[in-house]
Amino acid sequence: MMQMRTHTCNELRLEHVGQSVKLVGWMENVRAVGQNFAFVVLRDFYGTTQIVVETEDMMAVIRDLNKESTISVEGVVRERASKNPKQATGDIEVVPSKIEVLGRCRYNSLPFEINRSREADELQRLKYRYLDLRNPAVKQNIILRCQVVAALRAAMTDHGFLEITTPILTASSPEGARDYLVPARKHPGKFYALPQAPQQFKQLLMTSGFDRYFQIAPCFRDEDARGDRSPGEFYQLDMEMAFATQDDVFAVLEDVLPPIFAKYGTYNVASAAPFRRIAYNDAMETYGSDKPDLRIDLTLTDISGEVKGCGFEQIDGKVVKAIAVSDCTLTRKAIDQLCTDVEVQSGSKPYWFKVDENGQLAGGIAKFVTGIQEQLTQALDLKPNTLVLVAAGAAKLGLKPNMLVGVAAGDKGAAIKTAGVLRNKLGAACEGHMDKERYEFCWIVDFPMYEIGDESGELEFCHNPFSMPSGGLEVLLKAERGEIDPLTITADQYDLVCNGVELSSGAVRNHDPEIMIKAFELVRLGEEDVKKKFPAMYNAFCYGAPPHAGIAPGVDRMVMLLAGESSIREIIPFPMNKNAQDVMMGAPSTVEQKQLDELHIAIVGDVEKDD
Repeated sequence: MMQMRTHTCNELRLEHVGQSVKLVGWMENVRAVGQNFAFVVLRDFYGTTQIVVETEDMMAVIRDLNKESTISVEGVVRERASKNPKQATGDIEVVPSKIEVLGRCRYNSLPFEINRSREADELQRLKYRYLDLRNPAVKQNIILRCQVVAALRAAMTDHGFLEITTPILTASSPEGARDYLVPARKHPGKFYALPQAPQQFKQLLMTSGFDRYFQIAPCFRDEDARGDRSPGEFYQLDMEMAFATQDDVFAVLEDVLPPIFAKYGTYNVASAAPFRRIAYNDAMETYGSDKPDLRIDLTLTDISGEVKGCGFEQIDGKVVKAIAVSDCTLTRKAIDQLCTDVEVQSGSKPYWFKVDENGQLAGGIAKFVTGIQEQLTQALDLKPNTLVLVAAGAAKLGLKPNMLVGVAAGDKGAAIKTAGVLRNKLGAACEGHMDKERYEFCWIVDFPMYEIGDESGELEFCHNPFSMPSGGLEVLLKAERGEIDPLTITADQYDLVCNGVELSSGAVRNHDPEIMIKAFELVRLGEEDVKKKFPAMYNAFCYGAPPHAGIAPGVDRMVMLLAGESSIREIIPFPMNKNAQDVMMGAPSTVEQKQLDELHIAIVGDVEKDD
């Protein structure tokens, strides 16, 4: 029995009729009927109960109370004359003999209606997040998050992993994003950094003799927000395995994740092991993305040869990717709007034509490709009522393993990016081409080890510099001798993708100092640079490190998928806004000069004024 109540607001049923009970919660709503009669809805964490006020004394207590005040109600349970089947406690009501005000709401109006808070402006929701979280629908996402984290912990423990926490204050490290720096008061001019990930620490645990590590790890990155990424901080299921290969990592997650997704997800169908494996280049050519949504049955087809000489300048003589959508019923207006949306998102304009019910080409650029209908029919398996959308890019550059998607307008990468955006939007818009109610996992493998930097124009690591190059030292030496192009080197790195969302990157780690130094030498960094940037890890590897591999699926993204939400902020208890501001707490904020002096920090230049 709870100290301040005998039951929760979701607990009372017909079998409790006649019992004296005590409830506590928030006064969600009051509907007065006359002077001394009112219906009160009382809400706590668990649910709601109807309270029926029938006396002048009880009416006097609630008459001047604002909604959302917290109260204690003592009374007798009785059967309701007019039952509410939509309410768990809809068969009963409580007639109070005593109502006590526990916490008075001092405002006559609320920033938004609690049960409709999701319809409110996001700024208001974040500013009054403690009120937003009172909405059962919002609160349920946080409950789901707790359940998923608990299930992940249990599953990892069952697989023999030890949960080990790693430091929050550490050294700045080139991880790919901007660090959050923390000034060290006792060491003027020096800074700690909040970890972008526990990457080095978990690898050091492997060198320390721990076999299987995991933690629900907080990570801190000073980066911009987007729908599936929260600025500032996020959490991941961080794991590492000693004496392990890529297949060992895959086997663990393929055993851990599907039951959790099937149990807690909006959809109860999830991919069974083994997940499909797709090489990076194949993913780009077939789906236009390195995080393909495999629920969509549409694929890209290269029709560059077929359209050459067609006379339409935007595609003639260029690399052209086409998507054919059978049994498509989109109107001309809907197609034009889809093309506009794709151009806004990708930066390149797609084109279209269709095969009408008589098998003739019509609409869009049909007049330019009618003369090559036979070739197109063979390449795309065209049938009546098929819509074809195409994306083009200049052929001269070509897509190489090192290229980022859409590295420049007009190259093949841009054509593939545009086609990838087209594929996703067509799958969602065209009935029968997307099985939405399922979770479809895949592994993207064989990522390029190196790329040409957009700004530097020189060879750089494409992803994680700690990844083992496929082929080890031998392939690096060949690249050094000029026998192979370093851009053709792939890494033993992998991404886990679900429904078009990248859940995680992972890799077999480069645990050999000799291979590590050679890998860095190709990007113009020598042994001394490696020692300086990664002193602990380099030295630890020199004492004999086991082969090891790991991954770190994002908890926030997983819960977002499970909850069926499109914004990651919906599943974070106290999220920041898109500008990395906590509008509820007023962070970031100014501090007193005394604090700055203690930290030997001076503010220089223009300072942004508070709104």
